Amino acid sequence: MKNLEAAKRRIEELRDLIREHDRHYWFEAAPQISDQEYDQLYRELKDLEEAFPELIAPDSPTQRVGGAPLEEFAQVTHRTPMLSLDNTYSELEVVEFFRRMLRLLPRETIRTVVEPKVDGVAISLFYREGKLVYAATRGNGTAGDDVTQNVRTIRAVPYSLEGKAPKEVEIRGEVFMPKKVFQKLNKERESAGEILFANPRNAAAGSLKQLDSRIVAKRGLSILFYGFGFYNGSDLRSHQETLARLADWGLPTHSKIWIAESPEMVIDAIKALDELRHDFPYETDGAVVKVDDYQQREALGYTSKAPRWAIAYKYQAERAETQLLSIEVQVGRSGKLTPVANLKPVFLSGTTVARATLHNGEEIRRKDIRIGDQVLIEKSGEIIPAVLEVLVERRTGKEVPFEMPDRCPSCGKPVIQFPGQIDLRCTNVECPEQVKRRLEHFAHRGAMDIEGLGEALVTQLVAQGLVKRVDHIYALDEAALSRLERMGKKSSQNLLDAIEASKKQPLWRLIFGLGILHVGATAARELGDFFGTLDALRDASVDELQRAPNTGEIVARSIKDWFSDSNNRALVEALRKHGLNFGGGKEEQVDDKLMGTTWVITGTLSGPREVFADLIRKHGGRLTSSVSGKTNFLLAGADAGSKLDKARGLGVRVVNEEELRRLIR
Repeated sequence: MKNLEAAKRRIEELRDLIREHDRHYWFEAAPQISDQEYDQLYRELKDLEEAFPELIAPDSPTQRVGGAPLEEFAQVTHRTPMLSLDNTYSELEVVEFFRRMLRLLPRETIRTVVEPKVDGVAISLFYREGKLVYAATRGNGTAGDDVTQNVRTIRAVPYSLEGKAPKEVEIRGEVFMPKKVFQKLNKERESAGEILFANPRNAAAGSLKQLDSRIVAKRGLSILFYGFGFYNGSDLRSHQETLARLADWGLPTHSKIWIAESPEMVIDAIKALDELRHDFPYETDGAVVKVDDYQQREALGYTSKAPRWAIAYKYQAERAETQLLSIEVQVGRSGKLTPVANLKPVFLSGTTVARATLHNGEEIRRKDIRIGDQVLIEKSGEIIPAVLEVLVERRTGKEVPFEMPDRCPSCGKPVIQFPGQIDLRCTNVECPEQVKRRLEHFAHRGAMDIEGLGEALVTQLVAQGLVKRVDHIYALDEAALSRLERMGKKSSQNLLDAIEASKKQPLWRLIFGLGILHVGATAARELGDFFGTLDALRDASVDELQRAPNTGEIVARSIKDWFSDSNNRALVEALRKHGLNFGGGKEEQVDDKLMGTTWVITGTLSGPREVFADLIRKHGGRLTSSVSGKTNFLLAGADAGSKLDKARGLGVRVVNEEELRRLIR
């Protein structure tokens, strides 16, 4: 074809044909032509564009092959945060989720949509005037990696939205690798002697992270869309209308969803989805239940991390069979003994598993777990998998029963079992493992924040006998530290300076650092503010403790029990002698740069929230728990939720961590 105008007409015709067949294939799952016929159209278009390069357009189907490699990904801030969902493995919790919404909206019928939870990579696509501008991963929820070049290689992603598109819209979806594509890719990698991908999700995530989009173009990724982030329109009233609108724009959505208006209907839908999900072209590990009506969503609102109007139900965790090789017993900060199984390595949920928790001795007896057994392990959202059951029928007679030790494996002292408790405990306050765990907690940046006193150094201090109780760190000197590896004069002095500086930490940090059961950093802050001194906290009765904010009977009794222990009382007195801040005075204020300002903190930050609250207070700011017209600043991290929306609505200034630091410089 030598005529430019004729070539132009044919190129446009081929592009339209290919886009139409892409729509049939990816969006409607109903291909109208064979793969061979599709390839012929594609080849003809490619040949014409090579003959007439001046007619190549950026949105041509042939341009999905990727561009030049990037050196690194740029960061993109989401117009609307990408929140995660609360999830559960329990049908009862799904029922309670629905009933909780009914209690919040007692006079309304709540219609929910149940749809497959694609096991892929969350993605956000931003279109302006109907044209794709950028694509970004979830990242920390506030900002993610700019993976536009990679996403543009996905055939199911339109460069231009069909029909009438809004001025700006942020569309949320899930990138996945189809199961057949995954199997083919792993066969190719195996033949090439390359490391295999663990599962389709792992392959999709690894592909999106490629800096060379030409590699991504060969991976066969696909995508499904399920909703909006930012949308500057007000015409959509429900999730079903949103899905229809996405379809009108040429975006693939779930081919099957369920509508449920009662807890029972939701459970029926979840079960129906479970029956069908293995036939889907993509992996799905659960069901997403979300309120359909947007006004009801707004009324239900958000927690700090997730919407109250949605929940993800996950199907039964993946299980695997392996051999239990040995059992070791670990000692925790409180002296609790926990048996851990060492397993013959097995692949489970995308990772190689070699250890599993056995919880306690009673669990071992109840399940009759023996060394050498073939066991079924399960990973159910835990960091360490659990042994689900013993395959008794596989026993050979060589298996060895296991008994929990009557002496601590760390210090050799007798262990005890308190009345009414299952766990065995070592009560030796100088037990090396306990001392290590307690000291690591005490020095942690969320507690006393002793820089340089990490796990490796703590292990050395305990092994050398330099520290047998937490308070012993305040008696360390340069001569003692010089006996340790990698502790020269300068590093020793830096550590000693950090230890000395910790004596001035506010009371709440000391309370948290003591490691009292059930007392986290937030509770420690509230207790410190309420009682004012450590002595007042120590002397309070259970009833008096319960008068403190958010302190129930369990927490109150835990505090009382801790201070009733003679070893703990001795520790407190030793810390007093070393000059630690026991309260009674006003917390040191560095300057008044934030004087007269009221702050609210929300979302997930780079460190404990209390660290930032402390920083604001030290510069004169005041903290409150809720956003109002009197709020001056909202410090927002990832997954900020409803407080962020409310702050924007009230015109409250929203800042991130870096902006806070600039304000106090």
